[in-house]
Amino acid sequence: MNEGALRRFRVIDLSQVRAGPTCVKQLADFGSDVIKVEPPAGVQRGELYVGARDGADMQNLHRNKRSITLDLKSPRGREVLLRLVRTADVVVENFRPDVKNRLGIDYAALSAVNPKVVLVSISGFGQDGPYQRRPGFDQVLQGMCGLMSTTGAPQGEPMRAGAAVIDVTAGLYAALGAMTALLEREASGRGQWVQISLLHTGIGLMDFQAARYLVDGTVAGRVGNDHPTSMPTSAYPTRDGYLNVGAGGDAMWRALCGAIGQPELALRPEFASDPDRVRNRAELNRILGEAFSARRTDEWVEALDAADVPCGPIYSMDQVFDDPQVRHCGIAAPVRHPQRGMLHLISQVVGLTRTPARIAATLEDKGGSTVELLGELGFNAGEVERMQAEGVV
Repeated sequence: MNEGALRRFRVIDLSQVRAGPTCVKQLADFGSDVIKVEPPAGVQRGELYVGARDGADMQNLHRNKRSITLDLKSPRGREVLLRLVRTADVVVENFRPDVKNRLGIDYAALSAVNPKVVLVSISGFGQDGPYQRRPGFDQVLQGMCGLMSTTGAPQGEPMRAGAAVIDVTAGLYAALGAMTALLEREASGRGQWVQISLLHTGIGLMDFQAARYLVDGTVAGRVGNDHPTSMPTSAYPTRDGYLNVGAGGDAMWRALCGAIGQPELALRPEFASDPDRVRNRAELNRILGEAFSARRTDEWVEALDAADVPCGPIYSMDQVFDDPQVRHCGIAAPVRHPQRGMLHLISQVVGLTRTPARIAATLEDKGGSTVELLGELGFNAGEVERMQAEGVV
């Protein structure tokens, strides 16, 4: 757990659910000493939407961490946290903005005890403004950032993405912000406050649709699996499933026509250019749908790949992890759990050749490192026993 590119950094994890833990996971996988702060028994603060402690979601999000229990609402608990902060490089939290002020663990309070600390705050809507106290929830933000208005069938209802894309992306932005602040600290010697909101994350995720509106005033709508500005880029039924095709641009279009045995399609004036194919997407998709339905998905992948046309099958999750490239890349990484035995978790996406990430341990029992950490902070056995008796830890 204490090896890797970021092993010299200590991270205090006050976060829960998904965005904050996703951020911390990046740091933990590369060797940071991560301390997950959790409430003692009887103090309410449940892990929403991520299931049981030994379940898949919690194990995936919280691997490579030590756990300490602290009642942050008690003066003694706050004192312990601030002592932890004195030893830390990064603190990650995703409370509503007013909560950390009420607990006395805002940036001013943390930097007062450790001017070098980097506080990473993830919120739904930002640290101030008219929505600052609203709770952030991935699907709500998918709607507010424009994602749901551009996802789904053209005549259908707005549709959310099938993954928690805003939570996960916010976590990745937060990790980038933390590491940027740590890099800047090497020059200034000072920490700073890093702020990420799900709202800003979602709008940033909209990328070209948002840019097209801001620059050209174009309001994107729903086009199903089609690309809004380049065709044929869509999903087509095959004899035994579905095939994704990404044949944007005229050269790729001509290669696709040859691969499906209909080179004459490229000569038809209604399909001559990308704008033409976008305008005539219904007829284009009808023709391609008929062609692709004649053969199996794997046959089309082989044929289109030979023509250098981007394509691929549409997998279910079991098929994903049975794919030979996924297996080759070690994307399902083994780790031993003390109760569940050998588990496989999603390996770290970023690969480094000299100091790679690793999954060294599953999430330990709640508070499993409490006594050890309190000892590291200089509390003697009597003080630890009193805090345990008083429900502080």
